Amino acid sequence: MKNLLSNWNFMRALRLILGVIIIVQGVQEKEFMYAFAGVLLSGMAIANIGCCGVGGCNVPTRKTDPELIKKEITYEEIH
Repeated sequence: MKNLLSNWNFMRALRLILGVIIIVQGVQEKEFMYAFAGVLLSGMAIANIGCCGVGGCNVPTRKTDPELIKKEITYEEIH
């Protein structure tokens, strides 16, 4: 519940607004697949999940040892 009311930003609010608009338009036109897509989009905005969420697409950085960077790499030729 705490996550639902905090960390709101422009993209999250925009997804919620667009989701509600899609739901209303889908119900008015009796296109319930569109309404379902609006429910999914609104649900993602409310729960703050998906790629636009906090660190959703972030790739973790690998920490390298400074000694390995300084070490010269040698290659062998295989016949």
